[in-house]
Amino acid sequence: MKHRIVVLGAGYAGAFAAGNLGRRLSPADTEITVVNAVPDFVERMRLHQLAIGQDLTFRKLTDVFAGTRVCLRLTRVTGVDPERRTVAVTGEDGEDELMYDTLLYALGSSVAHHHVAGVAEYAFDVTGLSSALRLRERLAGLGEGGAVLVVGEGLTGIETATEFAESRPDLSVALAARGELGAWLCPKARRHLHQAFGRLGITVHEHTDIEAVEPVRAIAADGTSIPADVTVWAAGFAVDPIAAGSGLKVAETGQIVVDGSMRSVSHPDVYAAGDCAYAIGENGRPLPMSCASAGVTNMQATAAIIARLTGSTVPTAGLKHYGNHISLGRRDAIFQMVDADVRAKSWYLGGRMAARLKSGVLKGAGWGIAHPTFGMPKRRHRLAASSDRAGVRAAA
Repeated sequence: MKHRIVVLGAGYAGAFAAGNLGRRLSPADTEITVVNAVPDFVERMRLHQLAIGQDLTFRKLTDVFAGTRVCLRLTRVTGVDPERRTVAVTGEDGEDELMYDTLLYALGSSVAHHHVAGVAEYAFDVTGLSSALRLRERLAGLGEGGAVLVVGEGLTGIETATEFAESRPDLSVALAARGELGAWLCPKARRHLHQAFGRLGITVHEHTDIEAVEPVRAIAADGTSIPADVTVWAAGFAVDPIAAGSGLKVAETGQIVVDGSMRSVSHPDVYAAGDCAYAIGENGRPLPMSCASAGVTNMQATAAIIARLTGSTVPTAGLKHYGNHISLGRRDAIFQMVDADVRAKSWYLGGRMAARLKSGVLKGAGWGIAHPTFGMPKRRHRLAASSDRAGVRAAA
């Protein structure tokens, strides 16, 4: 019987891992199924561009997995039973159950509401394709002088505010930050960021904690009312509660607790990658939810799965966070390196050069999804000898 590998989610982590496994494992020994809710590979790092009206084309997952014999199931995951090794799904064809021998959980994350009143009812976000398209439709109907408030001073908030202001100068764009805008950047990069906001005419409300969102305004903790025809919530990410409800060991964040090979510490036949993995980096701190973390965790998980199934030595990779690359519209950006303690180094790259670099990163990430084994030896890995397969399957 073939070893059944099921990959949940086809974002940056899941799509790359599935394609890699499909190209590197022998079809005589394994069958690989990817479960995803939509038929496209959605470039999440570009959804703020889609929301403001830019024309983007996303790759079809059938094209991404062409030639890999990966089976794509377009359906939604509703549950995982790690004791029975099953995944519950539901879609147009109704409910179904998938069996697995090895599970790679890569369902990513969505917007975190933080129980703030009115966010679920009135706010928009750019963490998923459907939500970005909903925001796109709303912004398209917003006339000159319309007020847009972005809540959150992290990477998503900064990129969203600057993209909106540059693409739609007819709008009044503001950003609400709980602390100081760019406080985590080095002084020069922080000045660059503030200058970009000034150039684009973005109003910044620092030390402003939003505690309620209403149809045409947001209310700060001190009672200040901020006009907003559209409120975009970018105040953090949250993972789906499926993992927490499955019996897998999770952190307080709901992320699956994994070891250095991205293997669940409670269920050895389950791996996690991307935002849903609670992985400890070389500095002893959890990796942040980011595309960069998705890259290192999915590569480690993929290598570990292949090694364990083929009886090879499981490789270890340095789980490091090197820095942040922040788009400030299409013609400006900031690239900030960090040290081992995730503190900003004294130098940064900014301006058009940084923007071109960020554009290259985005294009490279998209290309890499469709070519996950580029530069690797063109050979299939066979599973361990038949006499050992039962043990490998039980341990994998």
